[in-house]
Amino acid sequence: MISEHHVEVEATVRGVLRDVLGLSDDRVAAFDAITPLFGALPELDSMAVAGVLTELEDRLGIVIDDDDIDGETLESFGALTRFAVAKADGA
Repeated sequence: MISEHHVEVEATVRGVLRDVLGLSDDRVAAFDAITPLFGALPELDSMAVAGVLTELEDRLGIVIDDDDIDGETLESFGALTRFAVAKADGA
């Protein structure tokens, strides 16, 4: 069962992707755990990654170190959401 906290963080991740990348609400609402992100969304290039991570830090009150990010973190919507949930939980 998905916790309320997970649902809140997932909504925040959706909002960040929408706002930073300029995606439509409908497009972001259609994202599921296996929706590919980096390399699949033209809007999410290497420059946009920094904006997405910074905005996640601001909205979730977390700190993301460079060492926290690897090739899988932004591979899919599910991976990014799991990462954000873990960081928000203090991992």
